[in-house]
Amino acid sequence: MRKTFVAAGGAAVVMSVWIGLGGAGAGTTLSPVAVLAAADTPRVTFAKDVAPIFQARCQTCHHPGTVAPMSLMSYEETRPWARSIKDRVARREMPPWHLDTSVGIQSFKNDISLTPDQIATIVAWVDAGAPLGDPKDLPKPLTFRDEEWTIGQPDLIVSLPKPDVVYANGPDWWVDRIVEVNLPEDKYIKAVETRVMGAGRKVTHHAIATLIQEEDARTVGGGSSADGAITDVNEGTYLSEYAVGKYGETFPDGSGRIIKKGAKVRLNMHYHAIGQEVPSMTKVGFVFYPKENPPTHFLTDVFPHENDTIDIPPGAVTRTDAYYRLPKNARIASFQPHMHIRGKAMCMEAIHLNGSKETLSCVDRWDFNWHVMYTYNDDVAPLLPAGTMLHLIAIHDNTAANRRNPDPTIWVGWGQRSIDDMAAAHIGTEFLSDADFQKQVAERKAKLASSTSNNQNQ
Repeated sequence: MRKTFVAAGGAAVVMSVWIGLGGAGAGTTLSPVAVLAAADTPRVTFAKDVAPIFQARCQTCHHPGTVAPMSLMSYEETRPWARSIKDRVARREMPPWHLDTSVGIQSFKNDISLTPDQIATIVAWVDAGAPLGDPKDLPKPLTFRDEEWTIGQPDLIVSLPKPDVVYANGPDWWVDRIVEVNLPEDKYIKAVETRVMGAGRKVTHHAIATLIQEEDARTVGGGSSADGAITDVNEGTYLSEYAVGKYGETFPDGSGRIIKKGAKVRLNMHYHAIGQEVPSMTKVGFVFYPKENPPTHFLTDVFPHENDTIDIPPGAVTRTDAYYRLPKNARIASFQPHMHIRGKAMCMEAIHLNGSKETLSCVDRWDFNWHVMYTYNDDVAPLLPAGTMLHLIAIHDNTAANRRNPDPTIWVGWGQRSIDDMAAAHIGTEFLSDADFQKQVAERKAKLASSTSNNQNQ
């Protein structure tokens, strides 16, 4: 179903995005095919059919000690939540993978979404009374150690000198800490992860790590301004972020980031009080390339944003546009929208040199509780020549229909608080020389031609 967003006062249509299963306002969120599949499925049980799905897609977050509201590790823990689980998975709100499945690129390295068959299985299980089945069919339980790094054991860990203690009651708190790294030489980063440890996750909205160091010529162009200016060294160049739903990044073979001799790490934390005093410790883990085998490509983060003109009147649905012109040839590795409570949808499109437009990705069910980085598979990651314009289209809903809206009667502009809003995106970008760009384009075309030929011969 096509969902059209209209500007304040019923003005002209400002944007249309395709709402997939579970789109806003949808009644029956499963397609007729999926409904029939659920009806025709033999009796499903938790032990045989549902538990394996939860292990593959849900338990990473839904186990004791995490930010999830309940554990789904056992039947006894899961059964009371059966109806809620059915509702959330049928609407494609869980697992948190909020991409529009009808437009743009659909092939990702970190796709945790459920397939239509998996959704149908869970729906059929709940509709059948959520039976346990034969306990002998239960898969072997998974074990989780929450202090383990998702990137593997780091070669280097940088941490706050001591935990920040977040007060029991008070306003949101933003704090910057600069930590010495003391590297004796430049290092090339294969993987990086920012983690908030233990109880600190309850009070930390996000923790952003940036590098304070001289810019490297191989990554210049990653500034947030439209002309590709270098990010202010006092802010640092983006490195990694902790947020709910976002974990460590392991870069493709041959690609990485640079941390230079003498670099410092700037840690920016956004805390919120929860009624009890909580200590919070943030750490950054690095996995490095071997010295004898450095990467040949270097990733940076471009961050187009509109922080001066974002304007969300009371009771309105609005559109905000942000642009970033690529100063060099580029391969886009990932897309992570960033809005706040009133965010509803964000699309990223490429405006090509001939003026044509191409939708790359669209998040049509933005959820401020989940900051997901959508990482493209290597064979579909956009290859774009210098001068291409990246265009973000952000939709905000400041009406009473937005159930997360704390107050639809007030005006909202840009700001750091959760009750303010933003229209931005982290876009993982690898800048390429002309020769490397042409080589990757040729390889992509050859692979596509081979695939097309094979399909025609079948």
